[in-house]
Amino acid sequence: MARVTLTTFLSLDGIMQAPGGPEEDREGGFPYGGWLVPYADEDMARLVADWFAEADGFLLGRRTYEIFAAHWPHFTDENDPIASRLNALPKYVASTTLDRLEWHNSTLLGDDVPAAVAELRKRPGRELQIHGSGALARSLMERDLIDEYRLWIYPVVLGTGKRLFADGAVPTAFELLDTVTTGAGVAIQVYRPAGRPVYGSFALDADE
Repeated sequence: MARVTLTTFLSLDGIMQAPGGPEEDREGGFPYGGWLVPYADEDMARLVADWFAEADGFLLGRRTYEIFAAHWPHFTDENDPIASRLNALPKYVASTTLDRLEWHNSTLLGDDVPAAVAELRKRPGRELQIHGSGALARSLMERDLIDEYRLWIYPVVLGTGKRLFADGAVPTAFELLDTVTTGAGVAIQVYRPAGRPVYGSFALDADE
């Protein structure tokens, strides 16, 4: 059975909007696009390449698909660890507005995205990878369809923007699987969902 993995870039205050450039996502008047670029280094490139090597396919939201489709098909080097995977492997796209996809090996997921992903997840394979794609990720979180979270935490506070874990997210506990820090100071935390949170109290008993 394939695992669904999520890789996303977050500020210290949980913002995931437009990390790679000013024009990625200006929704809501977001003025801080490109906030991760100063922290890109060789460690980031190596780790991203290692994870892309494990992909059997990609799950992409509409906005992320359009960003990727405008960029990666122009990189035709078969030895490029990212372009070679993105251009060749299946890409499954969640969208209610697109009716056709031009990028090679791309397929629309249909109206019931969680159900479609649940079926894909049953197939043999290694990883179906989500990159960015916040709305898609949140819809799959609600159904417990993400098997591993790879959260890149950048040392910057933005104060506004879209968050991965928005208000109303399903309460979830996580198990930490790995943690790595890049030379630029980015903390990468790898988590596996561990069911619902368990609650307690430090309050003293009335009899004590």
